[in-house]
Amino acid sequence: MMGRPVRTREAESVSSDAVRGLLSARAVRERARTMLAMAEEGRLLHCAVDMDRLPLVADYVVDTIRANYPTLAIPFHARWRHFSAGGHDRWAALAARTRWPDTAARARAAFDLAIVSVLLDAGAGPVWRYREAETGETYARSEGLAIASLRMFEAGLFSAKADDPLRADARRLRSLTGRDLAAGFKADEQNALVGLEGRASLLYGLGTVAAGKPDIFARADGPRPGGLFDALVAESAGGEVPAELILHMLLAHLSAVWPARLTIAGVELGDTWMHPLMPGEGGTAGLVPFHKLSQWLAYSLIEPLEQAGLVVTGIDGLTGLPEYRNGGLLIDLGAIRLKDPEDLARTHEVSSPLVVEWRALTVALLDEVARLVRERLGCDERTLPLARVLEGGTWAAGRRIAREKRRDGSPPLSIASDGTVF
Repeated sequence: MMGRPVRTREAESVSSDAVRGLLSARAVRERARTMLAMAEEGRLLHCAVDMDRLPLVADYVVDTIRANYPTLAIPFHARWRHFSAGGHDRWAALAARTRWPDTAARARAAFDLAIVSVLLDAGAGPVWRYREAETGETYARSEGLAIASLRMFEAGLFSAKADDPLRADARRLRSLTGRDLAAGFKADEQNALVGLEGRASLLYGLGTVAAGKPDIFARADGPRPGGLFDALVAESAGGEVPAELILHMLLAHLSAVWPARLTIAGVELGDTWMHPLMPGEGGTAGLVPFHKLSQWLAYSLIEPLEQAGLVVTGIDGLTGLPEYRNGGLLIDLGAIRLKDPEDLARTHEVSSPLVVEWRALTVALLDEVARLVRERLGCDERTLPLARVLEGGTWAAGRRIAREKRRDGSPPLSIASDGTVF
């Protein structure tokens, strides 16, 4: 795996409660804002910010929103949007022709699909394409990965039961190899997909975690990721599920899925990285959390919960996603500038201080861009929450500006990814 090896700190100098506090969207937002403050003071090692460029970014995002959603009926940023690429609502069609025993069974299947698909949703690279046999259409990047994973799910690749293909069983997830995924993604030397072994390792870890926590993942069925639905229902109060509870459950129970990078006081911190300038107490100095895929997954579990009759609250408690479309938008429009322009021509490790700065600034600036976008559209946080700004939105705008600036639509910054972060 790429990135730094496991790091530990002496237990006597560390507060386990402080470390666990990093496993939250609140910590992601707070430390991102700290990074932004240092950037505004000119103190960062690699990145600078130009706050005067944010109105331009907001204007570009608003233009993108009006083009894509002229009535402002913007759905949430979630994996389900990718399943509908090309105007085909594949999951709705699949679910409609399936005879579900009850709404919970459908929700478990939707959780299975979303969790597996999000884990497979890391950068595909510039070459890979997926030709969908059912439509004859060809897709790349996130849409291609989503459609391919849905077709694999539909075919029963993740199921251990021949008579029940629409599920992802722990035993089956543990048996899948990079070669199995290559076949499902139709990837080969000419159609190269980066990070296949990393993706297979994530699925193995997911199966291992689900099998090892039957109280969470096997309350109403055999161990499967979709069992998390039942655990969330059990934790809900009055039919309401706070969005931060979704993320908490994901971070608490799926942290062992991610490659071992940073463990402090026995706490696996997942998508958390080191930066020498980040302050912190209780042994957390130098640590910058992001939890990008976990938050992407949290956003993607909202709709299955709501379709099962629950109400998800506090969605804006989650943060913007620090990935190459949102972050690329900010670089391409000049809100984030690299102090050494030559860094745009280099490839950077996910663990590098430059990438940590870029990702943290992306989280903080997305909040600022969302505020400006709402002002321009005459909306408030209730009618245009961050989840809709992202979808409408910054992610689409990041892709749009990348295509305008680079023929292949690649992001402005090259990251050496193993398929488990971006």
